[in-house]
Amino acid sequence: MDLGSFGPILALGLAAAGSAIGCGLAGMTSHGVMSKVDEGHAKFVALSAMPASQSIYGFALMVILNGQLQQLVESGGNTFPVFAIGLACGIAFMFSAIYQGKACSSAILAVAKKPSVFGMSFAAPGIVESFALFALVGGILMST
Repeated sequence: MDLGSFGPILALGLAAAGSAIGCGLAGMTSHGVMSKVDEGHAKFVALSAMPASQSIYGFALMVILNGQLQQLVESGGNTFPVFAIGLACGIAFMFSAIYQGKACSSAILAVAKKPSVFGMSFAAPGIVESFALFALVGGILMST
């Protein structure tokens, strides 16, 4: 197993770790708020789940990188770029998920205090998510 083989593993592993941390952070806030308010709990759960999407991006990139890796191994090509893409994108997914969890946590607190801001509360977490999407698109473009 050469270094390139770790690229797909890192893309998914780092994304999943970030999603777990982000969902955990938002989930803890959600549980605290749900103990204090009597309705609207589904909104808090929805916001808590947002950082899970980075795991989907990591999985998609893992599949793509694994296909590229197989082609490179069969042709005797350099597999280091697969490692580098997986590492760089995995780190981007991880940080995006963690900070999205923090943004979701503050959104949950805002919605608990003023339910009318629910729709707008997706703005900051959505902006943070866009960086994971940029990393995914960049990773796909670089791997082809």
